[in-house]
Amino acid sequence: MDRLYDIVTFDCYGTLIDWESGITSAFGNDFDRDEIIRLHTEIEPIVERDYRPYRDVLAETAKQIGARLGFSTDGRFLAESLPSWKPFPDTNPALERLRAGHRLGILSNVDDDLIALTRRHFTVDFDLVITAQQVRSYKPGHAHFTTARERIGNARWLHAAQSNYHDVVPANALGIPSAWVNRKNEDSLPGGIPTHEVRDMAGLAELLAP
Repeated sequence: MDRLYDIVTFDCYGTLIDWESGITSAFGNDFDRDEIIRLHTEIEPIVERDYRPYRDVLAETAKQIGARLGFSTDGRFLAESLPSWKPFPDTNPALERLRAGHRLGILSNVDDDLIALTRRHFTVDFDLVITAQQVRSYKPGHAHFTTARERIGNARWLHAAQSNYHDVVPANALGIPSAWVNRKNEDSLPGGIPTHEVRDMAGLAELLAP
């Protein structure tokens, strides 16, 4: 079977890495998991509107979450926890299958040093890694994608991600084929209908490397 794409890029945290478990573990067991994730999802995109290093984004987001939950913190603990955030169980087996026939890449809202530590959890290497630090912008801004296109050239490219908001919508706006790894069984946003939709990374591997 001929492959559909030459290179597959991924969002990292939420798609490959279980960021929800990582974040809630960092806050400890005294708070409701769903409330922490709800607040993080609400606050972080606002903090990211003006570029600052992702360590600072995490610290400010954690600081504001703490204020909502009734405790004071400088928030630095959240970035310090990030290197310990683990991949989903399906991530590495799927990446290994995909690696056999595709180039792989990461487009992530993160700093270079943090993604370097996260990459230790993966069993494959990546041909392309583009961070917010490199492009001085956060998705759903377009800079990750336009920079990736410059580096990829004319190769057939698919971008895969869990976040409809951060990844599928901007990929669609730029005419980049997208795969929505819809781990949470969410509804798509306006402009967020993907080229492909799968439930997890195993489903993506089955689609692209059966």
